[in-house]
Amino acid sequence: MRAIIHPHQFSGTYRIPASKSHTIRRLLFATLAEGISILDYPLDSLDARSCVAVCRAFGARIEEVRESAEEARRSGNPNAPAADGSRLARWVVTGVGKNVLGQPNLQTPEDVLNVGNSGTTLYLALAIAGLHSGISIFTGDHQIRRRSAQNLLSALEGLGVRAQSSRNNGCAPIIIQGPWKGGRVSIECPTSQYLSALLIAAPLAPAGVITEIDVPLLNEKPYVEMTLAYLNAQNVRYEAAADRSYFKIWGGAAYKPMGGTVPGDFSSAAFPACAAAISAGKVTLLGLDPEDTQGDKALFEYLASMGCQVEWKKQGNDWTLTVAAPARLQGQILDLNATPDALPAMAATACFATGTTRLINVPNARIKETDRIAVMASELSRMGASITELPDGLVIEGGRGLSGTEVQGHDDHRVVMALAIAGLACQGTTSVDTAEAAAVTYPGFLELLGADMIQ
Repeated sequence: MRAIIHPHQFSGTYRIPASKSHTIRRLLFATLAEGISILDYPLDSLDARSCVAVCRAFGARIEEVRESAEEARRSGNPNAPAADGSRLARWVVTGVGKNVLGQPNLQTPEDVLNVGNSGTTLYLALAIAGLHSGISIFTGDHQIRRRSAQNLLSALEGLGVRAQSSRNNGCAPIIIQGPWKGGRVSIECPTSQYLSALLIAAPLAPAGVITEIDVPLLNEKPYVEMTLAYLNAQNVRYEAAADRSYFKIWGGAAYKPMGGTVPGDFSSAAFPACAAAISAGKVTLLGLDPEDTQGDKALFEYLASMGCQVEWKKQGNDWTLTVAAPARLQGQILDLNATPDALPAMAATACFATGTTRLINVPNARIKETDRIAVMASELSRMGASITELPDGLVIEGGRGLSGTEVQGHDDHRVVMALAIAGLACQGTTSVDTAEAAAVTYPGFLELLGADMIQ
């Protein structure tokens, strides 16, 4: 599918869908808990539904509750509508709890677990699968099958888990079989999801089992803080170095059910915010919380440093975030190590800023759904950008007029959306292929942008 974007100003008020990172973590904690969790307004996306399928395969019962079109209008439901106009309102999750031996009562999956395009689901579920003695086999789409999890697999093996890539390259298909025996391992984490996986699973090892983790490299630290916030809410016993280079986790924990509204996604909010910055517009974003642990809320600091007016306001119990474009965006030096998902949107934005923008210290952007450094350099260059690829980032000489043309989205949701927002300020029409990939995290965004969708 192609998205056709005609240049125009992007403005308005938009409610941001729930965070993918929070949604997937809550689904997994709810699956492992004893009792019923109610997740209100979770993200309804391809990645989230991949996680639901894995949770069901492990034995969780998950009921889907939907709102009619009128109910969704009244509630401000941010999820995309189905053909009948209804929208996902909540998932009611009955978790597996623990058995009489104090082990997670996980069901051995009857079939191969296909995580689709969801790396978060894959990495976190790999560790969870190591908690029981049944065999779990994981696979995914063509991008997942190229993303090595070798560091995580090696750490799991060091903890007594059978963790084997069928092709011996760390990539799916992957075979996992417990039990988790504990011990001390060292793991470099170019993606924080490796560490989050171990932190979520380790407390559910049998009582008396201790897991120690040395972390000589950690990118995307805010997402580990998110995971630790969930462990704290569950009263998990652990020790952690202040710089997060070492953890000690005691087994024997049991997770409790959870509830509440899933927080809005700062990673998704990047796209309407940058769309406004690029097109001289103004947006007000609803559903975000400035106190949330998501790393990508830093993107709004990046936009402010480039000259945008960024303002939080409290209205009752809710916050609004307004982003208004300046008369002229200014290039900046931005360290994206903690926020690699921001690279595509910021690269597109930087093309329309005066002067030079350097996006640095973000080699982890190369191991996402695509090598986003290489892909964004290639596709923005097609549009006329002056852009240089670095080993760990991009240098963008802004202020040049870009021209609409046919560009490739590479089946990467963030690349597709970044190229689409760039099209708002190009001369002529922009056509982005594999546009359907946007549904991985933000269904309906391209329609919100005013794109024409063609087969």
